[in-house]
Amino acid sequence: MAHSTAEIHESEAAVHRRSILITGCSSGIGLDAARTMAARGWKVFAACRKAEDCARLEAEGLSSPRIDYEDGRTLGPALDRIADETGGTLHALFNNGAYAIPGLVEDLPTDALRAIFEANFFGWHALTRRVLPIMRAQGGGRIVQCSSVLGITAMPWRGSYNATKFALEGLTDTLRMEMAGTGIHVSLIEPGPITTEFRRNARRQFERWIDWKGAPRARDYEAQIARLGSDKVDRFELPPSAVTAKLIHAVEAPRPRARYYVTTPTHFAGAMKRLLPTQALDRILSKR
Repeated sequence: MAHSTAEIHESEAAVHRRSILITGCSSGIGLDAARTMAARGWKVFAACRKAEDCARLEAEGLSSPRIDYEDGRTLGPALDRIADETGGTLHALFNNGAYAIPGLVEDLPTDALRAIFEANFFGWHALTRRVLPIMRAQGGGRIVQCSSVLGITAMPWRGSYNATKFALEGLTDTLRMEMAGTGIHVSLIEPGPITTEFRRNARRQFERWIDWKGAPRARDYEAQIARLGSDKVDRFELPPSAVTAKLIHAVEAPRPRARYYVTTPTHFAGAMKRLLPTQALDRILSKR
């Protein structure tokens, strides 16, 4: 069947429209980023881990392929769909979506660490590797990683999350240097407290993995359990849109930054890391 000139031009415009794949879009940072980038004219692929969340976003008018970092089989079909809808291009990837397993390092089962690294680190690496050839073929692109203030400084009770974010920071710094001159820019966004479901999700992981009643420091866990169950807002907490504002610069600015700090605690942690001796920093952070 013959296509009209208008239909052909519309199809070409869709192919050349800037596109971004954002993971972890069921709520929080990912959802805000997806909606905002779509409003700015980007073709957004708002990936979620669960099929029902994908269906909800599709009903909003977003393309929502299913991507579960812990299931590598979901990556291929998602990228095939993106290729079909963009003509084989992808201008930006925002790796987002991670969870924490609160608990003392001595009480963390090794299998818990394996699971969280799959979700917070290995899956991100696998997806990034599959996206890089697309960007290299088109002559450039943007890779943005959502790290954390806990990728800058460690804090007690957060060992599993610290470990994944420290690993992410090191891998991303290396990738950024290796991509120099390719047209592919790599950035880290480092939020502090953001209003999301993060604490509630952490509570579920804690209950799954940590046998705190049998732990040597069982009494100390009681305060941590109360914190996880609290709806109290951190005084420095910002909405997800604060992260999206940094994402916009990272994917649209001619010279994106290597790092974007979000929230006062992140700026404070970065300064303390540079200026204070390790023992002094330990004393300050151990009080939180």
